[in-house]
Amino acid sequence: MNFDEQIEALQKMYDESKNIVFFGGAGVSTESGIPDFRSQDGLYNQEWKYPPETIISRSFFDANPAEFYRFYRAKLIINGVKPNKAHIALAQMEKAGKLKAVVTQNIDGLHQMADSKTVFELHGSTLRNFCMNCGTPYDIDFIAKSADEPDGIPHCTKCGGKIKPDVVLYEESLNDDIINGAVKAISAADMLIIGGTSLVVYPAAGLVRYFGGKNLVLINKSQTAADSSANLVIHESIGKVLGAIKI
Repeated sequence: MNFDEQIEALQKMYDESKNIVFFGGAGVSTESGIPDFRSQDGLYNQEWKYPPETIISRSFFDANPAEFYRFYRAKLIINGVKPNKAHIALAQMEKAGKLKAVVTQNIDGLHQMADSKTVFELHGSTLRNFCMNCGTPYDIDFIAKSADEPDGIPHCTKCGGKIKPDVVLYEESLNDDIINGAVKAISAADMLIIGGTSLVVYPAAGLVRYFGGKNLVLINKSQTAADSSANLVIHESIGKVLGAIKI
């Protein structure tokens, strides 16, 4: 099928569905200017003192917080980003009563910025940060400004404790409540749209196996291992595809 035929097929599935869930990854946010960890131009292919997967691990955070935050501020706090066509389309689908939930591997908060209400953030969010000692919350600007601290580490203004982003690091478990909510949403869906993810990050990618509905759609620029299981596969920009749906 050419692109127009693919959109026509997607539109038909969308129109016939009443309980749609979207499962998305880094590719959803790359169109907003946020780098993908695993793409050719992503974080995993940029030089750093340590491999990125080492830096954003819990053991590294505990042992070397200054280096962790140097990387975190440089690579994971992106200023001035805005939702793109994909985020906006998904929020509109939810408002129309068709989309019931967004399940995302991203940590940038762009779905909520686009006004999506039901969002399961599997890997947390850079927008939330908490003192590890007393639990006091801090916003992303506080973390960004901590670069001016003598040790480069953000400390709680109330108790002096070290602050940790509400992000699931390597070696940490996913939040049970978030997982259960995502599983419940996916299990109840009659249509699952998977977009902007290579489906290689587990356990998050394993959640798609809970889908037993009618239509499984994969939208990703490159092939995934799940392509053969889908009713419709579109290798194109997620923003271009979702932006073409008549909501």
